[in-house]
Amino acid sequence: MASRSPKAPDVSGILVIDKPQGVTSHDVVAAVRGALHMRRVGHAGTLDPMATGVLIVGFGYATRLLNYIVGADKTYEATIRLGQRTTTDDADGDILPWGSAPADAHDLTAASDSVPSQEDVAARLRALTRDDVERMIAERFLGRIEQVPSTFSAIKIHGQRAYDLAREGKDVELEARPVTIHAFTVLDCDIPGSANTDSVNTGSVNDDAVAYGPHLDLAVRVTCSSGTYIRALARDLGRVLGVGGHLTRLRRVRVGSFDVTASNVVTAHTENRTFTNRDGETVTRAKAILDVPNDQATTVVDDRRTALLTRVIGMPQAARLTLPHLDITDDEAKELRFGRRIDHVVAEPTAAIAGNDLVAIVERANSRQSKPSVVFPAASAEAVTAAAEPLS
Repeated sequence: MASRSPKAPDVSGILVIDKPQGVTSHDVVAAVRGALHMRRVGHAGTLDPMATGVLIVGFGYATRLLNYIVGADKTYEATIRLGQRTTTDDADGDILPWGSAPADAHDLTAASDSVPSQEDVAARLRALTRDDVERMIAERFLGRIEQVPSTFSAIKIHGQRAYDLAREGKDVELEARPVTIHAFTVLDCDIPGSANTDSVNTGSVNDDAVAYGPHLDLAVRVTCSSGTYIRALARDLGRVLGVGGHLTRLRRVRVGSFDVTASNVVTAHTENRTFTNRDGETVTRAKAILDVPNDQATTVVDDRRTALLTRVIGMPQAARLTLPHLDITDDEAKELRFGRRIDHVVAEPTAAIAGNDLVAIVERANSRQSKPSVVFPAASAEAVTAAAEPLS
């Protein structure tokens, strides 16, 4: 493998990646790690393989900012399919037939101990109006709500991921947790005012799923707190409407101040790669490919790394986009880097910045002073120049 150029500046920063469908967030991190030839790379907030959109990737010392970014509010655009349920609450799961299985503990569609019949669901879909959907959203899915995550989520139960336990056929019981839905807007739908037989689609996610009944699709935009599962929103909206539901498309368009439309965003695509594993089996899997120069010239490593660095959001700007910030003097920067307090009072974690140098994240120490909770080494002039491209 080609080695990193010894002349390349040792930089840290944030990249906003537009994650493609079909790969994991870890696959994108691996692509950035390979392009920059750096080990210290991480991301803020996992996206499912089915999902696309904003994935914040930090490298170098910027990985220390990821814990602050991950808690930011997020905006998603999605398609919710009403009339069908799946095992995973999204299009990657198997469609569940109506009327043949007992309702689970959280199944709000069930008035008794059984799931509604396919005929009942079809009748409810035909009677459904856009006003019905928007009224239910306003009543049940705005503000602070309690949400039970999908059993196929990445939440850990006694050290194991919920989706691993679910795939092993084990019972997974997750506790409801509070989340905040700031906005939940229906952008478009298959319901032309009042649904009728002609407006209810007979298509389906899978080719063999026609037997599982008709459906209606809603295009929605959701702005929510960190920790909200859009799959669970789709599932629960379908439940309270009495028709079931799941997610067929998900795109994250914003994380905090980082937006997918910004000029610095790095796009990516997927390519299938076939290889032989240690057991001698031929395996094909998707790989994330960053859309930066990747020719076969001898300088390909430096070219790709340089091209990617032109999209980097430097440390001071990334901090300003993530946290409140405090401008400090060079003397105060020295004090913070020695672990000492400075005579400023902050109400919450705040980025302390001296010129174009992110010095520390500070927090309140007492009524007169703040203390460093995270300290960053002084950036070299070369690194600052390389990673100071503004976000627009």
